[in-house]
Amino acid sequence: MTLSFEQALQSVREKLEGARPAPATETLPLRDLSGRVLAEDAIADRDYPPFHRSTRDGYAVRCADLSSLPALLRMVGEVRAGEHFAGKIAPGQCVQIMTGAPLPPGADAVVMIEHTRVRDSQVEVQQAVDRWDNVVRQGSEAAAGSTVLRRGRRLGAGEMGLLASLGKANVNVFRRPSVAILPTGDELVQVEQSPEWFQIRNSNAVSLAAQVAAAGGIPRPLGIARDEKTALRNLIEEGLGTELLLLSGGVSAGKYDFVEQVLREIGAEFYFQSVAIRPGKPLVFGRARESFFFGLPGNPVSTFVTFELFARPAIGMLGGAEFESPIFLRARLAKPFRQKPGLTAFLPARVALQNAHPVVDLVGWQGSGDLVGVAAANCFLVVHPAQTELAAGDWVDVLRKEQ
Repeated sequence: MTLSFEQALQSVREKLEGARPAPATETLPLRDLSGRVLAEDAIADRDYPPFHRSTRDGYAVRCADLSSLPALLRMVGEVRAGEHFAGKIAPGQCVQIMTGAPLPPGADAVVMIEHTRVRDSQVEVQQAVDRWDNVVRQGSEAAAGSTVLRRGRRLGAGEMGLLASLGKANVNVFRRPSVAILPTGDELVQVEQSPEWFQIRNSNAVSLAAQVAAAGGIPRPLGIARDEKTALRNLIEEGLGTELLLLSGGVSAGKYDFVEQVLREIGAEFYFQSVAIRPGKPLVFGRARESFFFGLPGNPVSTFVTFELFARPAIGMLGGAEFESPIFLRARLAKPFRQKPGLTAFLPARVALQNAHPVVDLVGWQGSGDLVGVAAANCFLVVHPAQTELAAGDWVDVLRKEQ
């Protein structure tokens, strides 16, 4: 039975949630955390901000002193970021304050410098403020003891900066899953070889290794599996020693497509063997010898697309992350488009701003073997099964192409 895109994605999620082993953990220095998955909750060690913080250059004031404007206040000091005002602001007083500095005791707002005029040691305030205007209140970002990052969160630059602010010089993260990569087919030769006119270079192993690394896995290329059952079986057995095996090619119904046959012989369980998408319909997902596997179609665009849709979130889960569905963004269609009903299409495209709107247009590509088209694209136009005819200017979904 052929599953819809949504059904297949849900199957991947359910099978991994129900059977994935708990990943091992390791402690790494903060500088090495980019792309890793947090293995512990990150807890605020104090209030953030730890004091009422000014967001403007101006004057710290008491709102009660500004009931009548203009108001004339006596300036009794200055405070800048990294310092604090030792006294307390009394009625009729103000303190000059810089962005990022702590609000002096007694003050409850900041007047922007643009709304004041200085006369010797007095400040004329020309515009009223409400309580806590131009101030970030203590603990408003995070209270001491609260969870600011949950276990299972993938760490990027923003998360690393937050961990640094918490004083987390070393952090417990999940180990990256090992992912075996096994292209199949007698037509493949190594990248450095000069192919015969009827052969092609092994591009899938290179693109898959890059995609695996970007998804948070450790790529383990196994070489090329020829269309011969014994050699194929030996390499599949080797690949099943990792958390995930990615096969490309050999999953169709051709005379020399042995992948599914070999997997059955070693007792594999198949969760699905066909998905109603274009490109990539003959996609296989299952489990054997405690390892999950994907049988990706061999055509390069099909391999690329099916990895992004299904293998990427699977690698994330095997690495301790929460399930991350592909995110569709919206853009206007540049040109009319037609397709037959029944399939979800993911077509190489480029999106760019035109008159302040995102507009998406298909790149010139010649089908699922065209890597030139994939390289030219920065996204994939997503056309859903019921969208048989789309007009120029229609809002459509796009899937961002990961770099």
